[in-house]
Amino acid sequence: MSRLLRTIAILLLVASCGGSDFRAPRNLDDACSIVQQRPKYLKAMERTERKWDVPVPVQMAIIYQESKFIGNNRTPMRYALGVIPMGRQSSAYGYAQALDGTWDEYQRSEGSRFSERDDIRDATDFMGWYMTQTTAETGVPVHDARNQYLAYHEGRTGYNRGSHNSKAWLLRIADEVQARAVMYDQQLRLCGKR
Repeated sequence: MSRLLRTIAILLLVASCGGSDFRAPRNLDDACSIVQQRPKYLKAMERTERKWDVPVPVQMAIIYQESKFIGNNRTPMRYALGVIPMGRQSSAYGYAQALDGTWDEYQRSEGSRFSERDDIRDATDFMGWYMTQTTAETGVPVHDARNQYLAYHEGRTGYNRGSHNSKAWLLRIADEVQARAVMYDQQLRLCGKR
């Protein structure tokens, strides 16, 4: 009987290690609280900053806007006649809300075919890769959270065409992303994380 109990205990232990906690940290308006609750977020973002030169507060502000730090976030479902499910609004998924096609391009480009959109390290690396390409194609610096967000949302081609200029709601959100990046930067400096 003790052998059976040991086997069950081991199986339960292994099963409990497999799950991921995709819930958002508490108090998303406090960068210090976020990194205190999820130190791996800061490590991933600092690694991305070293590799791609994208500042941590810019990454944090865009992740906040895209997914509210929910690792397995998806776009809402669409419904016909209000009740018949028609699929999701887009293929965006994960912390960075990367679309399937863009994620595939990133995996091919970076040789990361095992990377996952719901892994904070992979999501921030993707953002660094994408924003660096945005800088190369549009001239928007990686520290410009507002315009990086606009290019992230509209795609670089849409940004270069100016498609965002006719969307007052998007311009307002981009201003909020910029303000949040500044706020996160100030908070991280105050708690000694910058």
